[in-house]
Amino acid sequence: MIIAHNLGSAAASPSRAGPIGLDGGAMLAPMSGVSDLGMRRAASRFGATLVFSEMVASESFLEGDGESRLRAEGDGVALHAVQLVGREPAAMGEAARRVEGAGAGVIDINMGCPARRVAGGLAGCALMRDLDHASRIIESVVAAVRAPVTVKMRLGWDEDERNAARLAHRAEQGGAAMITVHGRTRRQFYDGRADWRAVGEVVAEVGIPVVVNGDCRSLEDARAMLAASGARAVMIGRAAIGAPWIVGAIARALQSGATLSEPPLGERREAALSHLDSLLAAMGRRAGLRHARKHLAAYAEKAGAALAIRSALVTSEDADVAMGLLARAFETPRGRVAA
Repeated sequence: MIIAHNLGSAAASPSRAGPIGLDGGAMLAPMSGVSDLGMRRAASRFGATLVFSEMVASESFLEGDGESRLRAEGDGVALHAVQLVGREPAAMGEAARRVEGAGAGVIDINMGCPARRVAGGLAGCALMRDLDHASRIIESVVAAVRAPVTVKMRLGWDEDERNAARLAHRAEQGGAAMITVHGRTRRQFYDGRADWRAVGEVVAEVGIPVVVNGDCRSLEDARAMLAASGARAVMIGRAAIGAPWIVGAIARALQSGATLSEPPLGERREAALSHLDSLLAAMGRRAGLRHARKHLAAYAEKAGAALAIRSALVTSEDADVAMGLLARAFETPRGRVAA
């Protein structure tokens, strides 16, 4: 699907950013090493407004790195959004062009990653310290693709450099269709509480939709985030590990004003099993099982599985055994069965 980045009246609507519906919007955050294709498929299937790929390094992708290409895949995702990270405008533009050609319907630019290996390379959140260079990257990516371009950032580098509103203004001027703001500075990493109210400064600065991110663990959090920030949608990260359906459930509840309604236990079990199967197929049975352990532990814990099953899941070296244990983790009542 190809969608023009010149969004016209769609961009002016508070309920849309190009093809992205924002009424009751709840999105799955890009999480490096976590939001793999299987997780994104599950979140999309259960109604998430939009799901973002893991962070894809632009230059590694262009060099043909297998892991980068795997991260950028979107088969089975309704609207495929790829997040790119990098320092060089030309490389970012070319990577955006190629991932769009491979099926991406949205391109997101990472200007918020606090990791030392990223910020130390003057990418991610480090770009918030050089707004001129950040603008060149945004303009290069927008010029390279027809898909909507979005930008994810933090409040700033530290308390003395809270410049998210200024970067967001530049992003809008450069052609970005949507902004996501994590309510912490880079110096905070993930410590303390996200400052949702501070995201309101970005909302006040730009005319394009703003998404608020950071510490969304429940429907109550999502409603509080929207009320405090004035943002059009929320982005959910860690709370979706082991519960990718929660993003769509929150989206529906925000839109309807109803209480949260999770899918039936059987549907959650099938989603978890499908997620594990996708990792085994994509990465091989040994590597896929090892990569899956963070997901398996979270699935079992949130299903209320017995400790013995949870322990066995994260230590098993046999993919077939792990698949059986994962299915048993969802058995009623609340998966509390003997191993």
